[in-house]
Amino acid sequence: MPWYNGDYPPSYKNQPVKIREKATEVANALLEEGTEEGIAIATGLKRAREHFKKEKENDKKKKIE
Repeated sequence: MPWYNGDYPPSYKNQPVKIREKATEVANALLEEGTEEGIAIATGLKRAREHFKKEKENDKKKKIE
């Protein structure tokens, strides 16, 4: 079941908005590829956290340079 417009998996409920939105985007893409719903949910959240962690690290590097 794809998620949209504030409809997201219950496990995303307590996540910050930007992580929740990115995780939903990733999970929906995985669902379109045929991934099982539970795996899509977990993978979406993991990839969203990784995305913003890398973004934060890149911002720190730019400030140092």
